[in-house]
Parts: sequence; structure tokens; C-alpha cells
Amino acid sequence: MEPKRIREGYLVKRGSVFNTWKPMWVVLLEDGIEFYKKKSDNSPKGMIPLKGSTLTSPCQDFGKRMFVFKITTTKQQDHFFQAAFLEERDAWVRDIKKFARKSTRRSIRLPETIDLGALYLSMKDAEKGVKELNLEKDKKIFNHCFTGNCVIDWLVSNQSVRNRQEGLMVASSLLSEGYLQPAGELSKNAADGIAENPFLDNPDAFYYFPDSGFFCEENSSDDDVILKEEFRGVIIKQGCLLKQGHRRKNWKVRKFVLREDPAYVHYYDPAGGEEPLGAIHLRGCVVTSVEGNPDGKKSEEENLFEIITADEVHYFLQAATPKERTEWIKAIQVASRTGK
Repeated sequence: MEPKRIREGYLVKRGSVFNTWKPMWVVLLEDGIEFYKKKSDNSPKGMIPLKGSTLTSPCQDFGKRMFVFKITTTKQQDHFFQAAFLEERDAWVRDIKKFARKSTRRSIRLPETIDLGALYLSMKDAEKGVKELNLEKDKKIFNHCFTGNCVIDWLVSNQSVRNRQEGLMVASSLLSEGYLQPAGELSKNAADGIAENPFLDNPDAFYYFPDSGFFCEENSSDDDVILKEEFRGVIIKQGCLLKQGHRRKNWKVRKFVLREDPAYVHYYDPAGGEEPLGAIHLRGCVVTSVEGNPDGKKSEEENLFEIITADEVHYFLQAATPKERTEWIKAIQVASRTGK
């Protein structure tokens, strides 16, 4: 009897020999994890047994590489995976935890009643969550961020904690688990261990959600600086899709980030790189599902869809499932109508 598939999708995996990061089609089974070079492959490139293994999330061994988790097998072999965004990482970790032991790496002991993942989603709520603002400091404008004391205020007023001291402990855990990111020198220095606490209950300490579309404006070489107008939009959807190249017509896995107002979708190399490989302006575009190969040849390709821009440039993309294709089409249609 074939093992039950618990979860499957694209993740970026670190190679065990050359230590390079490459996108893989990953399948979580009841007895382990299989990973494939392509979704259509019949035989996996490898298999990771989960019985007795240890799961570490977040894994912060790789600097700026975010949303990484680590599986350590009983033979002390480490396997590193990177998700496209935070909720995706947490979904994988949640399912893998059923078959592997959670690492006890975390040094901050929280009450069992506090679920950081659920708390993060409440904080991101558009109406009742922490308000994202454009804040100015040292001749820089920090977009889509908030102050440290606003986070503590929200935790106390939302009755998630009993007092500010407990709020500071919870906020520090959110920071160490990757649910919050520091913006600006003051909060970055504290997170790096220069201050007494990694999180600062301070109106001058700035933070942001990792999937918020945060950027900082100034004529500077600072890592936060992105000046292009097209990045101002709020992120409404992201994930990995297959994209067909315009010249060679080959298909490659790309991480897509959809923003509205202005309406753009940027695509990145999922294995690394902060700069996008390209951008699609969605204002006035048409997006439809495609049945069969875009070249008109007989093919087994499924879940294809096409974006036709106002300038009549055609982009062919492939989702992993019919449901995912429908979700992307609907999200792009909304952005194209409402965004600039």
C-alpha cells in the first residue's frame, strides 16, 4: 500500500555535497520525506526518515536566508529546507512535527497557552492587528513597519500578556522565531545581542513583518533600500510556480510575489538573491487558464495559466494543483483591477 501523502510542494533544499541551494519538489509521507528534482519525476533524488529525527525551526544558520528549517536524523545528518514565505514554513513544520521531535533550542520558555504562529496571524489582521506605518528617522523613511512599544501596547491591550514585562518576553520570542524583523540600527543592534534584551519596548526601535513588503527609502547603500515605485504595493500573495522562459521555452521554478497598488508580480530565483529576476505590470492585464502546452504541442502539463500584459507580452505559468492555479488567477485579477 502506497504511503499517505501529508503535504507536497516546492521548497529550496541545501545540497549535502556541494552545499548549493536548489528548488525541489518535496513530499511529506507518514514515514519520511521524499524530494524530487521535478514534480513530474517518478523516482525521488533522496529520502529522509523522520522517525526519531529532530526538527529545528527557525534555523538561523545562514544569515539573511529566511524561512529555513532543519531536520536532523538519528544518524546526525542535517537536512536544510527553505520555504518561500513564513506561513508556508510554519505549515510544513506543523505537519513534520507530528512525526519528528521539536528541537528544544529555544532559550525563552513561554507559557503553553501562547501559540506564536496564531499570535502572529492576529497581529497581522488588517483591522484589529498592529498597524503598519511609514515612519521617518535619521532622514530615512521606513515603509510598512511599526515601533517596539506599539507591539507591547498591542499585546497588553489584546490581553495576550498580563503586563509589559511578559510582553517583552513574548515579543523577543516572536523576533527569535522570525515572526518579526528588526528595521534600523537600534533594533538590529539589540537583536544582535548588543542590548540587554533582543526586543526593545521603545518608540525609536522599528520592526516589520517578514512578508509585509517593508522597504526603507534613502540614497544609501543600506541593505534595506529599495527605491522603485513598483515595490510600494502591499504583498497579497506569494509562492513558487513554474515559469516558461521567453527565449529557450524551458520551465524553471521561480518564487512569485504579488503586490497591489501598484499592481505588480515580481519573480525571483527561489534559491537566493534579493533582487527580482523580472517584474510583470498587471494593470490592465488579462489572466486565463490554459489547457495543454502553450506551444501547441501535445503535452501532459497541467494547471497552466497565462498572463497577457497591456503591452501584449505573454507569460506562461504552471501551478502545482488546480486549486492553486485558481487562487493565483483570482488574486491577479483583483490586483489588475484595483492597482495602479
